[in-house]
Amino acid sequence: MPAVVRGGRRQNAQTPRRGAGGSARGKGPRNAPATPAKVSALGRMDLSPRAVMISMAAGCLVLTAVLATGARAERIGAAFSNGVDGVTTGLGLKLRRVHVTGASAEAKPVIERALQLQTGMPIAGLDLDELQQRAQSVGWVKEARVVRLLPDTLIVEITEHDRLAVWQNAGRVHVIDGQGQVIAGAQAARYPQLPLVVGLGADQAAADILPLLAQRPRLMGRVDALVRVDERRWDLRLKDGSLIQLPAVGQEEALIRLDALDQRERLLDLGFARVDLRTPEEVAVRPSEGGEA
Repeated sequence: MPAVVRGGRRQNAQTPRRGAGGSARGKGPRNAPATPAKVSALGRMDLSPRAVMISMAAGCLVLTAVLATGARAERIGAAFSNGVDGVTTGLGLKLRRVHVTGASAEAKPVIERALQLQTGMPIAGLDLDELQQRAQSVGWVKEARVVRLLPDTLIVEITEHDRLAVWQNAGRVHVIDGQGQVIAGAQAARYPQLPLVVGLGADQAAADILPLLAQRPRLMGRVDALVRVDERRWDLRLKDGSLIQLPAVGQEEALIRLDALDQRERLLDLGFARVDLRTPEEVAVRPSEGGEA
């Protein structure tokens, strides 16, 4: 059939069909960019309760990841660290209490200064490894462990070096531990109950002789100082001025001989000027002035 011409234009009488590219109502393609009206509509959308819960869960996952890595947020980036600190602080995760356990009264204030902690710091942003290193930098501290208890508490568990003796050498005195290591910062005047070891090498040899004397309280209670002679052997200087000379080798056997003599003669009660135990199987006693041989 010929096309109908109206007003000088030729019009196709065929009705437009709906297709994949559009519709009879003149809608654009499905993948066409959103119009300003659509963007405006999206901006007015409200979050559903489910969306809010998902957002909170995501935030918790981020916080958990930070805590699991020891809070080394600076490795992720300073900006992220600041953001996490702001979020955790807003959630009330602020440092309020620091408990230092296992530390002596002498060491505790020094450890607290070394930690450099302040109330109100974001607790999730604290680097636990760094805090451990700060605590272990204190001379008294042998080992430290730092535990974070959310929401606001930090526990610092301290194991101190044992105090074995006071070591005097070249006019200086130090507190030493069981390995002969000088405990930096420890003041010898605070430990009058510790035995005094004197001389070069006495710090390293003290751990061998002191347990033997501790087994003999009658003798140990009378010892004023243990003097290291030629870095080989010990002289025990007693509080009454008398002297016990131990051998370089076999000092335990020598002390056993002294024990036997003391049990028979009550030698430690009677007094003497010197007891020489340097010769194996012999005990030579020099009486004090006015005493008997």
